[in-house]
Amino acid sequence: MPIITIFGIKNCDTMQKAFRWLDSKKVSYTFHDYKKGNLTAEYIQLWLKDLSMEEIINKKGTTWKKLTEPEKNSISDTDKAIELILKNPSVVKRPLVQMGKKHLVGFTPEQWDIFFS
Repeated sequence: MPIITIFGIKNCDTMQKAFRWLDSKKVSYTFHDYKKGNLTAEYIQLWLKDLSMEEIINKKGTTWKKLTEPEKNSISDTDKAIELILKNPSVVKRPLVQMGKKHLVGFTPEQWDIFFS
């Protein structure tokens, strides 16, 4: 099985549910807390090979709601969107799972059962 990396914020409720699910299934993973400032443009570019910007950006969260209209509109330009994400990592949906070249965003047990099978 390829290396599994889970991106997110440690204290997020959805992340806690995801961690419990992974642990209950004995899935080995690495956790990447992007609040610690170690998110890179390379990671985001890799995500964008498999996911759309719409799938990555959490438009329901408080981080998105606090952005200015020009910042929100910048996500239509990939380079500007990457810049925005690096400046505001909390705008990324959680969790974001990377397994080899495959990615999954959000946590739904049924979806995860399929993804990890």
